[in-house]
Amino acid sequence: MLDSNLKSQLKSYLERLTRPVVIVASPNDTPKSAEMMELLAEIAELSDKIAVQADGAAERRPSFALTSPGHDISLSFAGLPMGHEFTSLVLALLHSGGHPPKVEDAVLDQVKALDGDFHFETYFSLSCQNCPDVVQALNIMAVFNPNVTHTAIDGSLFKAEVDERQVMAVPSVYLNGEPFAQGRQELEQILAKLDTNAGARMAEAIAEKDE
Repeated sequence: MLDSNLKSQLKSYLERLTRPVVIVASPNDTPKSAEMMELLAEIAELSDKIAVQADGAAERRPSFALTSPGHDISLSFAGLPMGHEFTSLVLALLHSGGHPPKVEDAVLDQVKALDGDFHFETYFSLSCQNCPDVVQALNIMAVFNPNVTHTAIDGSLFKAEVDERQVMAVPSVYLNGEPFAQGRQELEQILAKLDTNAGARMAEAIAEKDE
């Protein structure tokens, strides 16, 4: 699946992991599932901090979830995140494994402070240039807030879902089963839609500066 140059690059990235990452796969008997399992095996060979299990119970198959022992992370990919989404997979591995994201501390604090249950699903295509920004933003939220779950879904592999939900363009984001956003979204934009207390906190911070 991965050529030697890409393996070499990925191996150097994975050296940044500071804690174990467990990839829990939910395969089926399709060729795409076989490709997924081959990719995951190749990734696991590049770091002694990564382990792959094939006993996942996800309804969407083929898919896999990333987690880290002792950390409440619910982040998964349904399908094979190659093409533009391969970077999303690499970053998800790094962040799940303890490497900090390139996000301002205030933004990360806002992610951690979100209260409620947020179950996100993002439909992407491997050729979509705007999809990775959305996938990566929601993955960061899923790593750093146990109230957030995120599944990135390759629409071409789950066409029945796409048809049922009448997904006309990607990225399309659903929150708790309902349409939430379409098109490119930055992490800050997503937070602004979710965080009803952001305005109050901003006013409080301004007041503190004026004192």
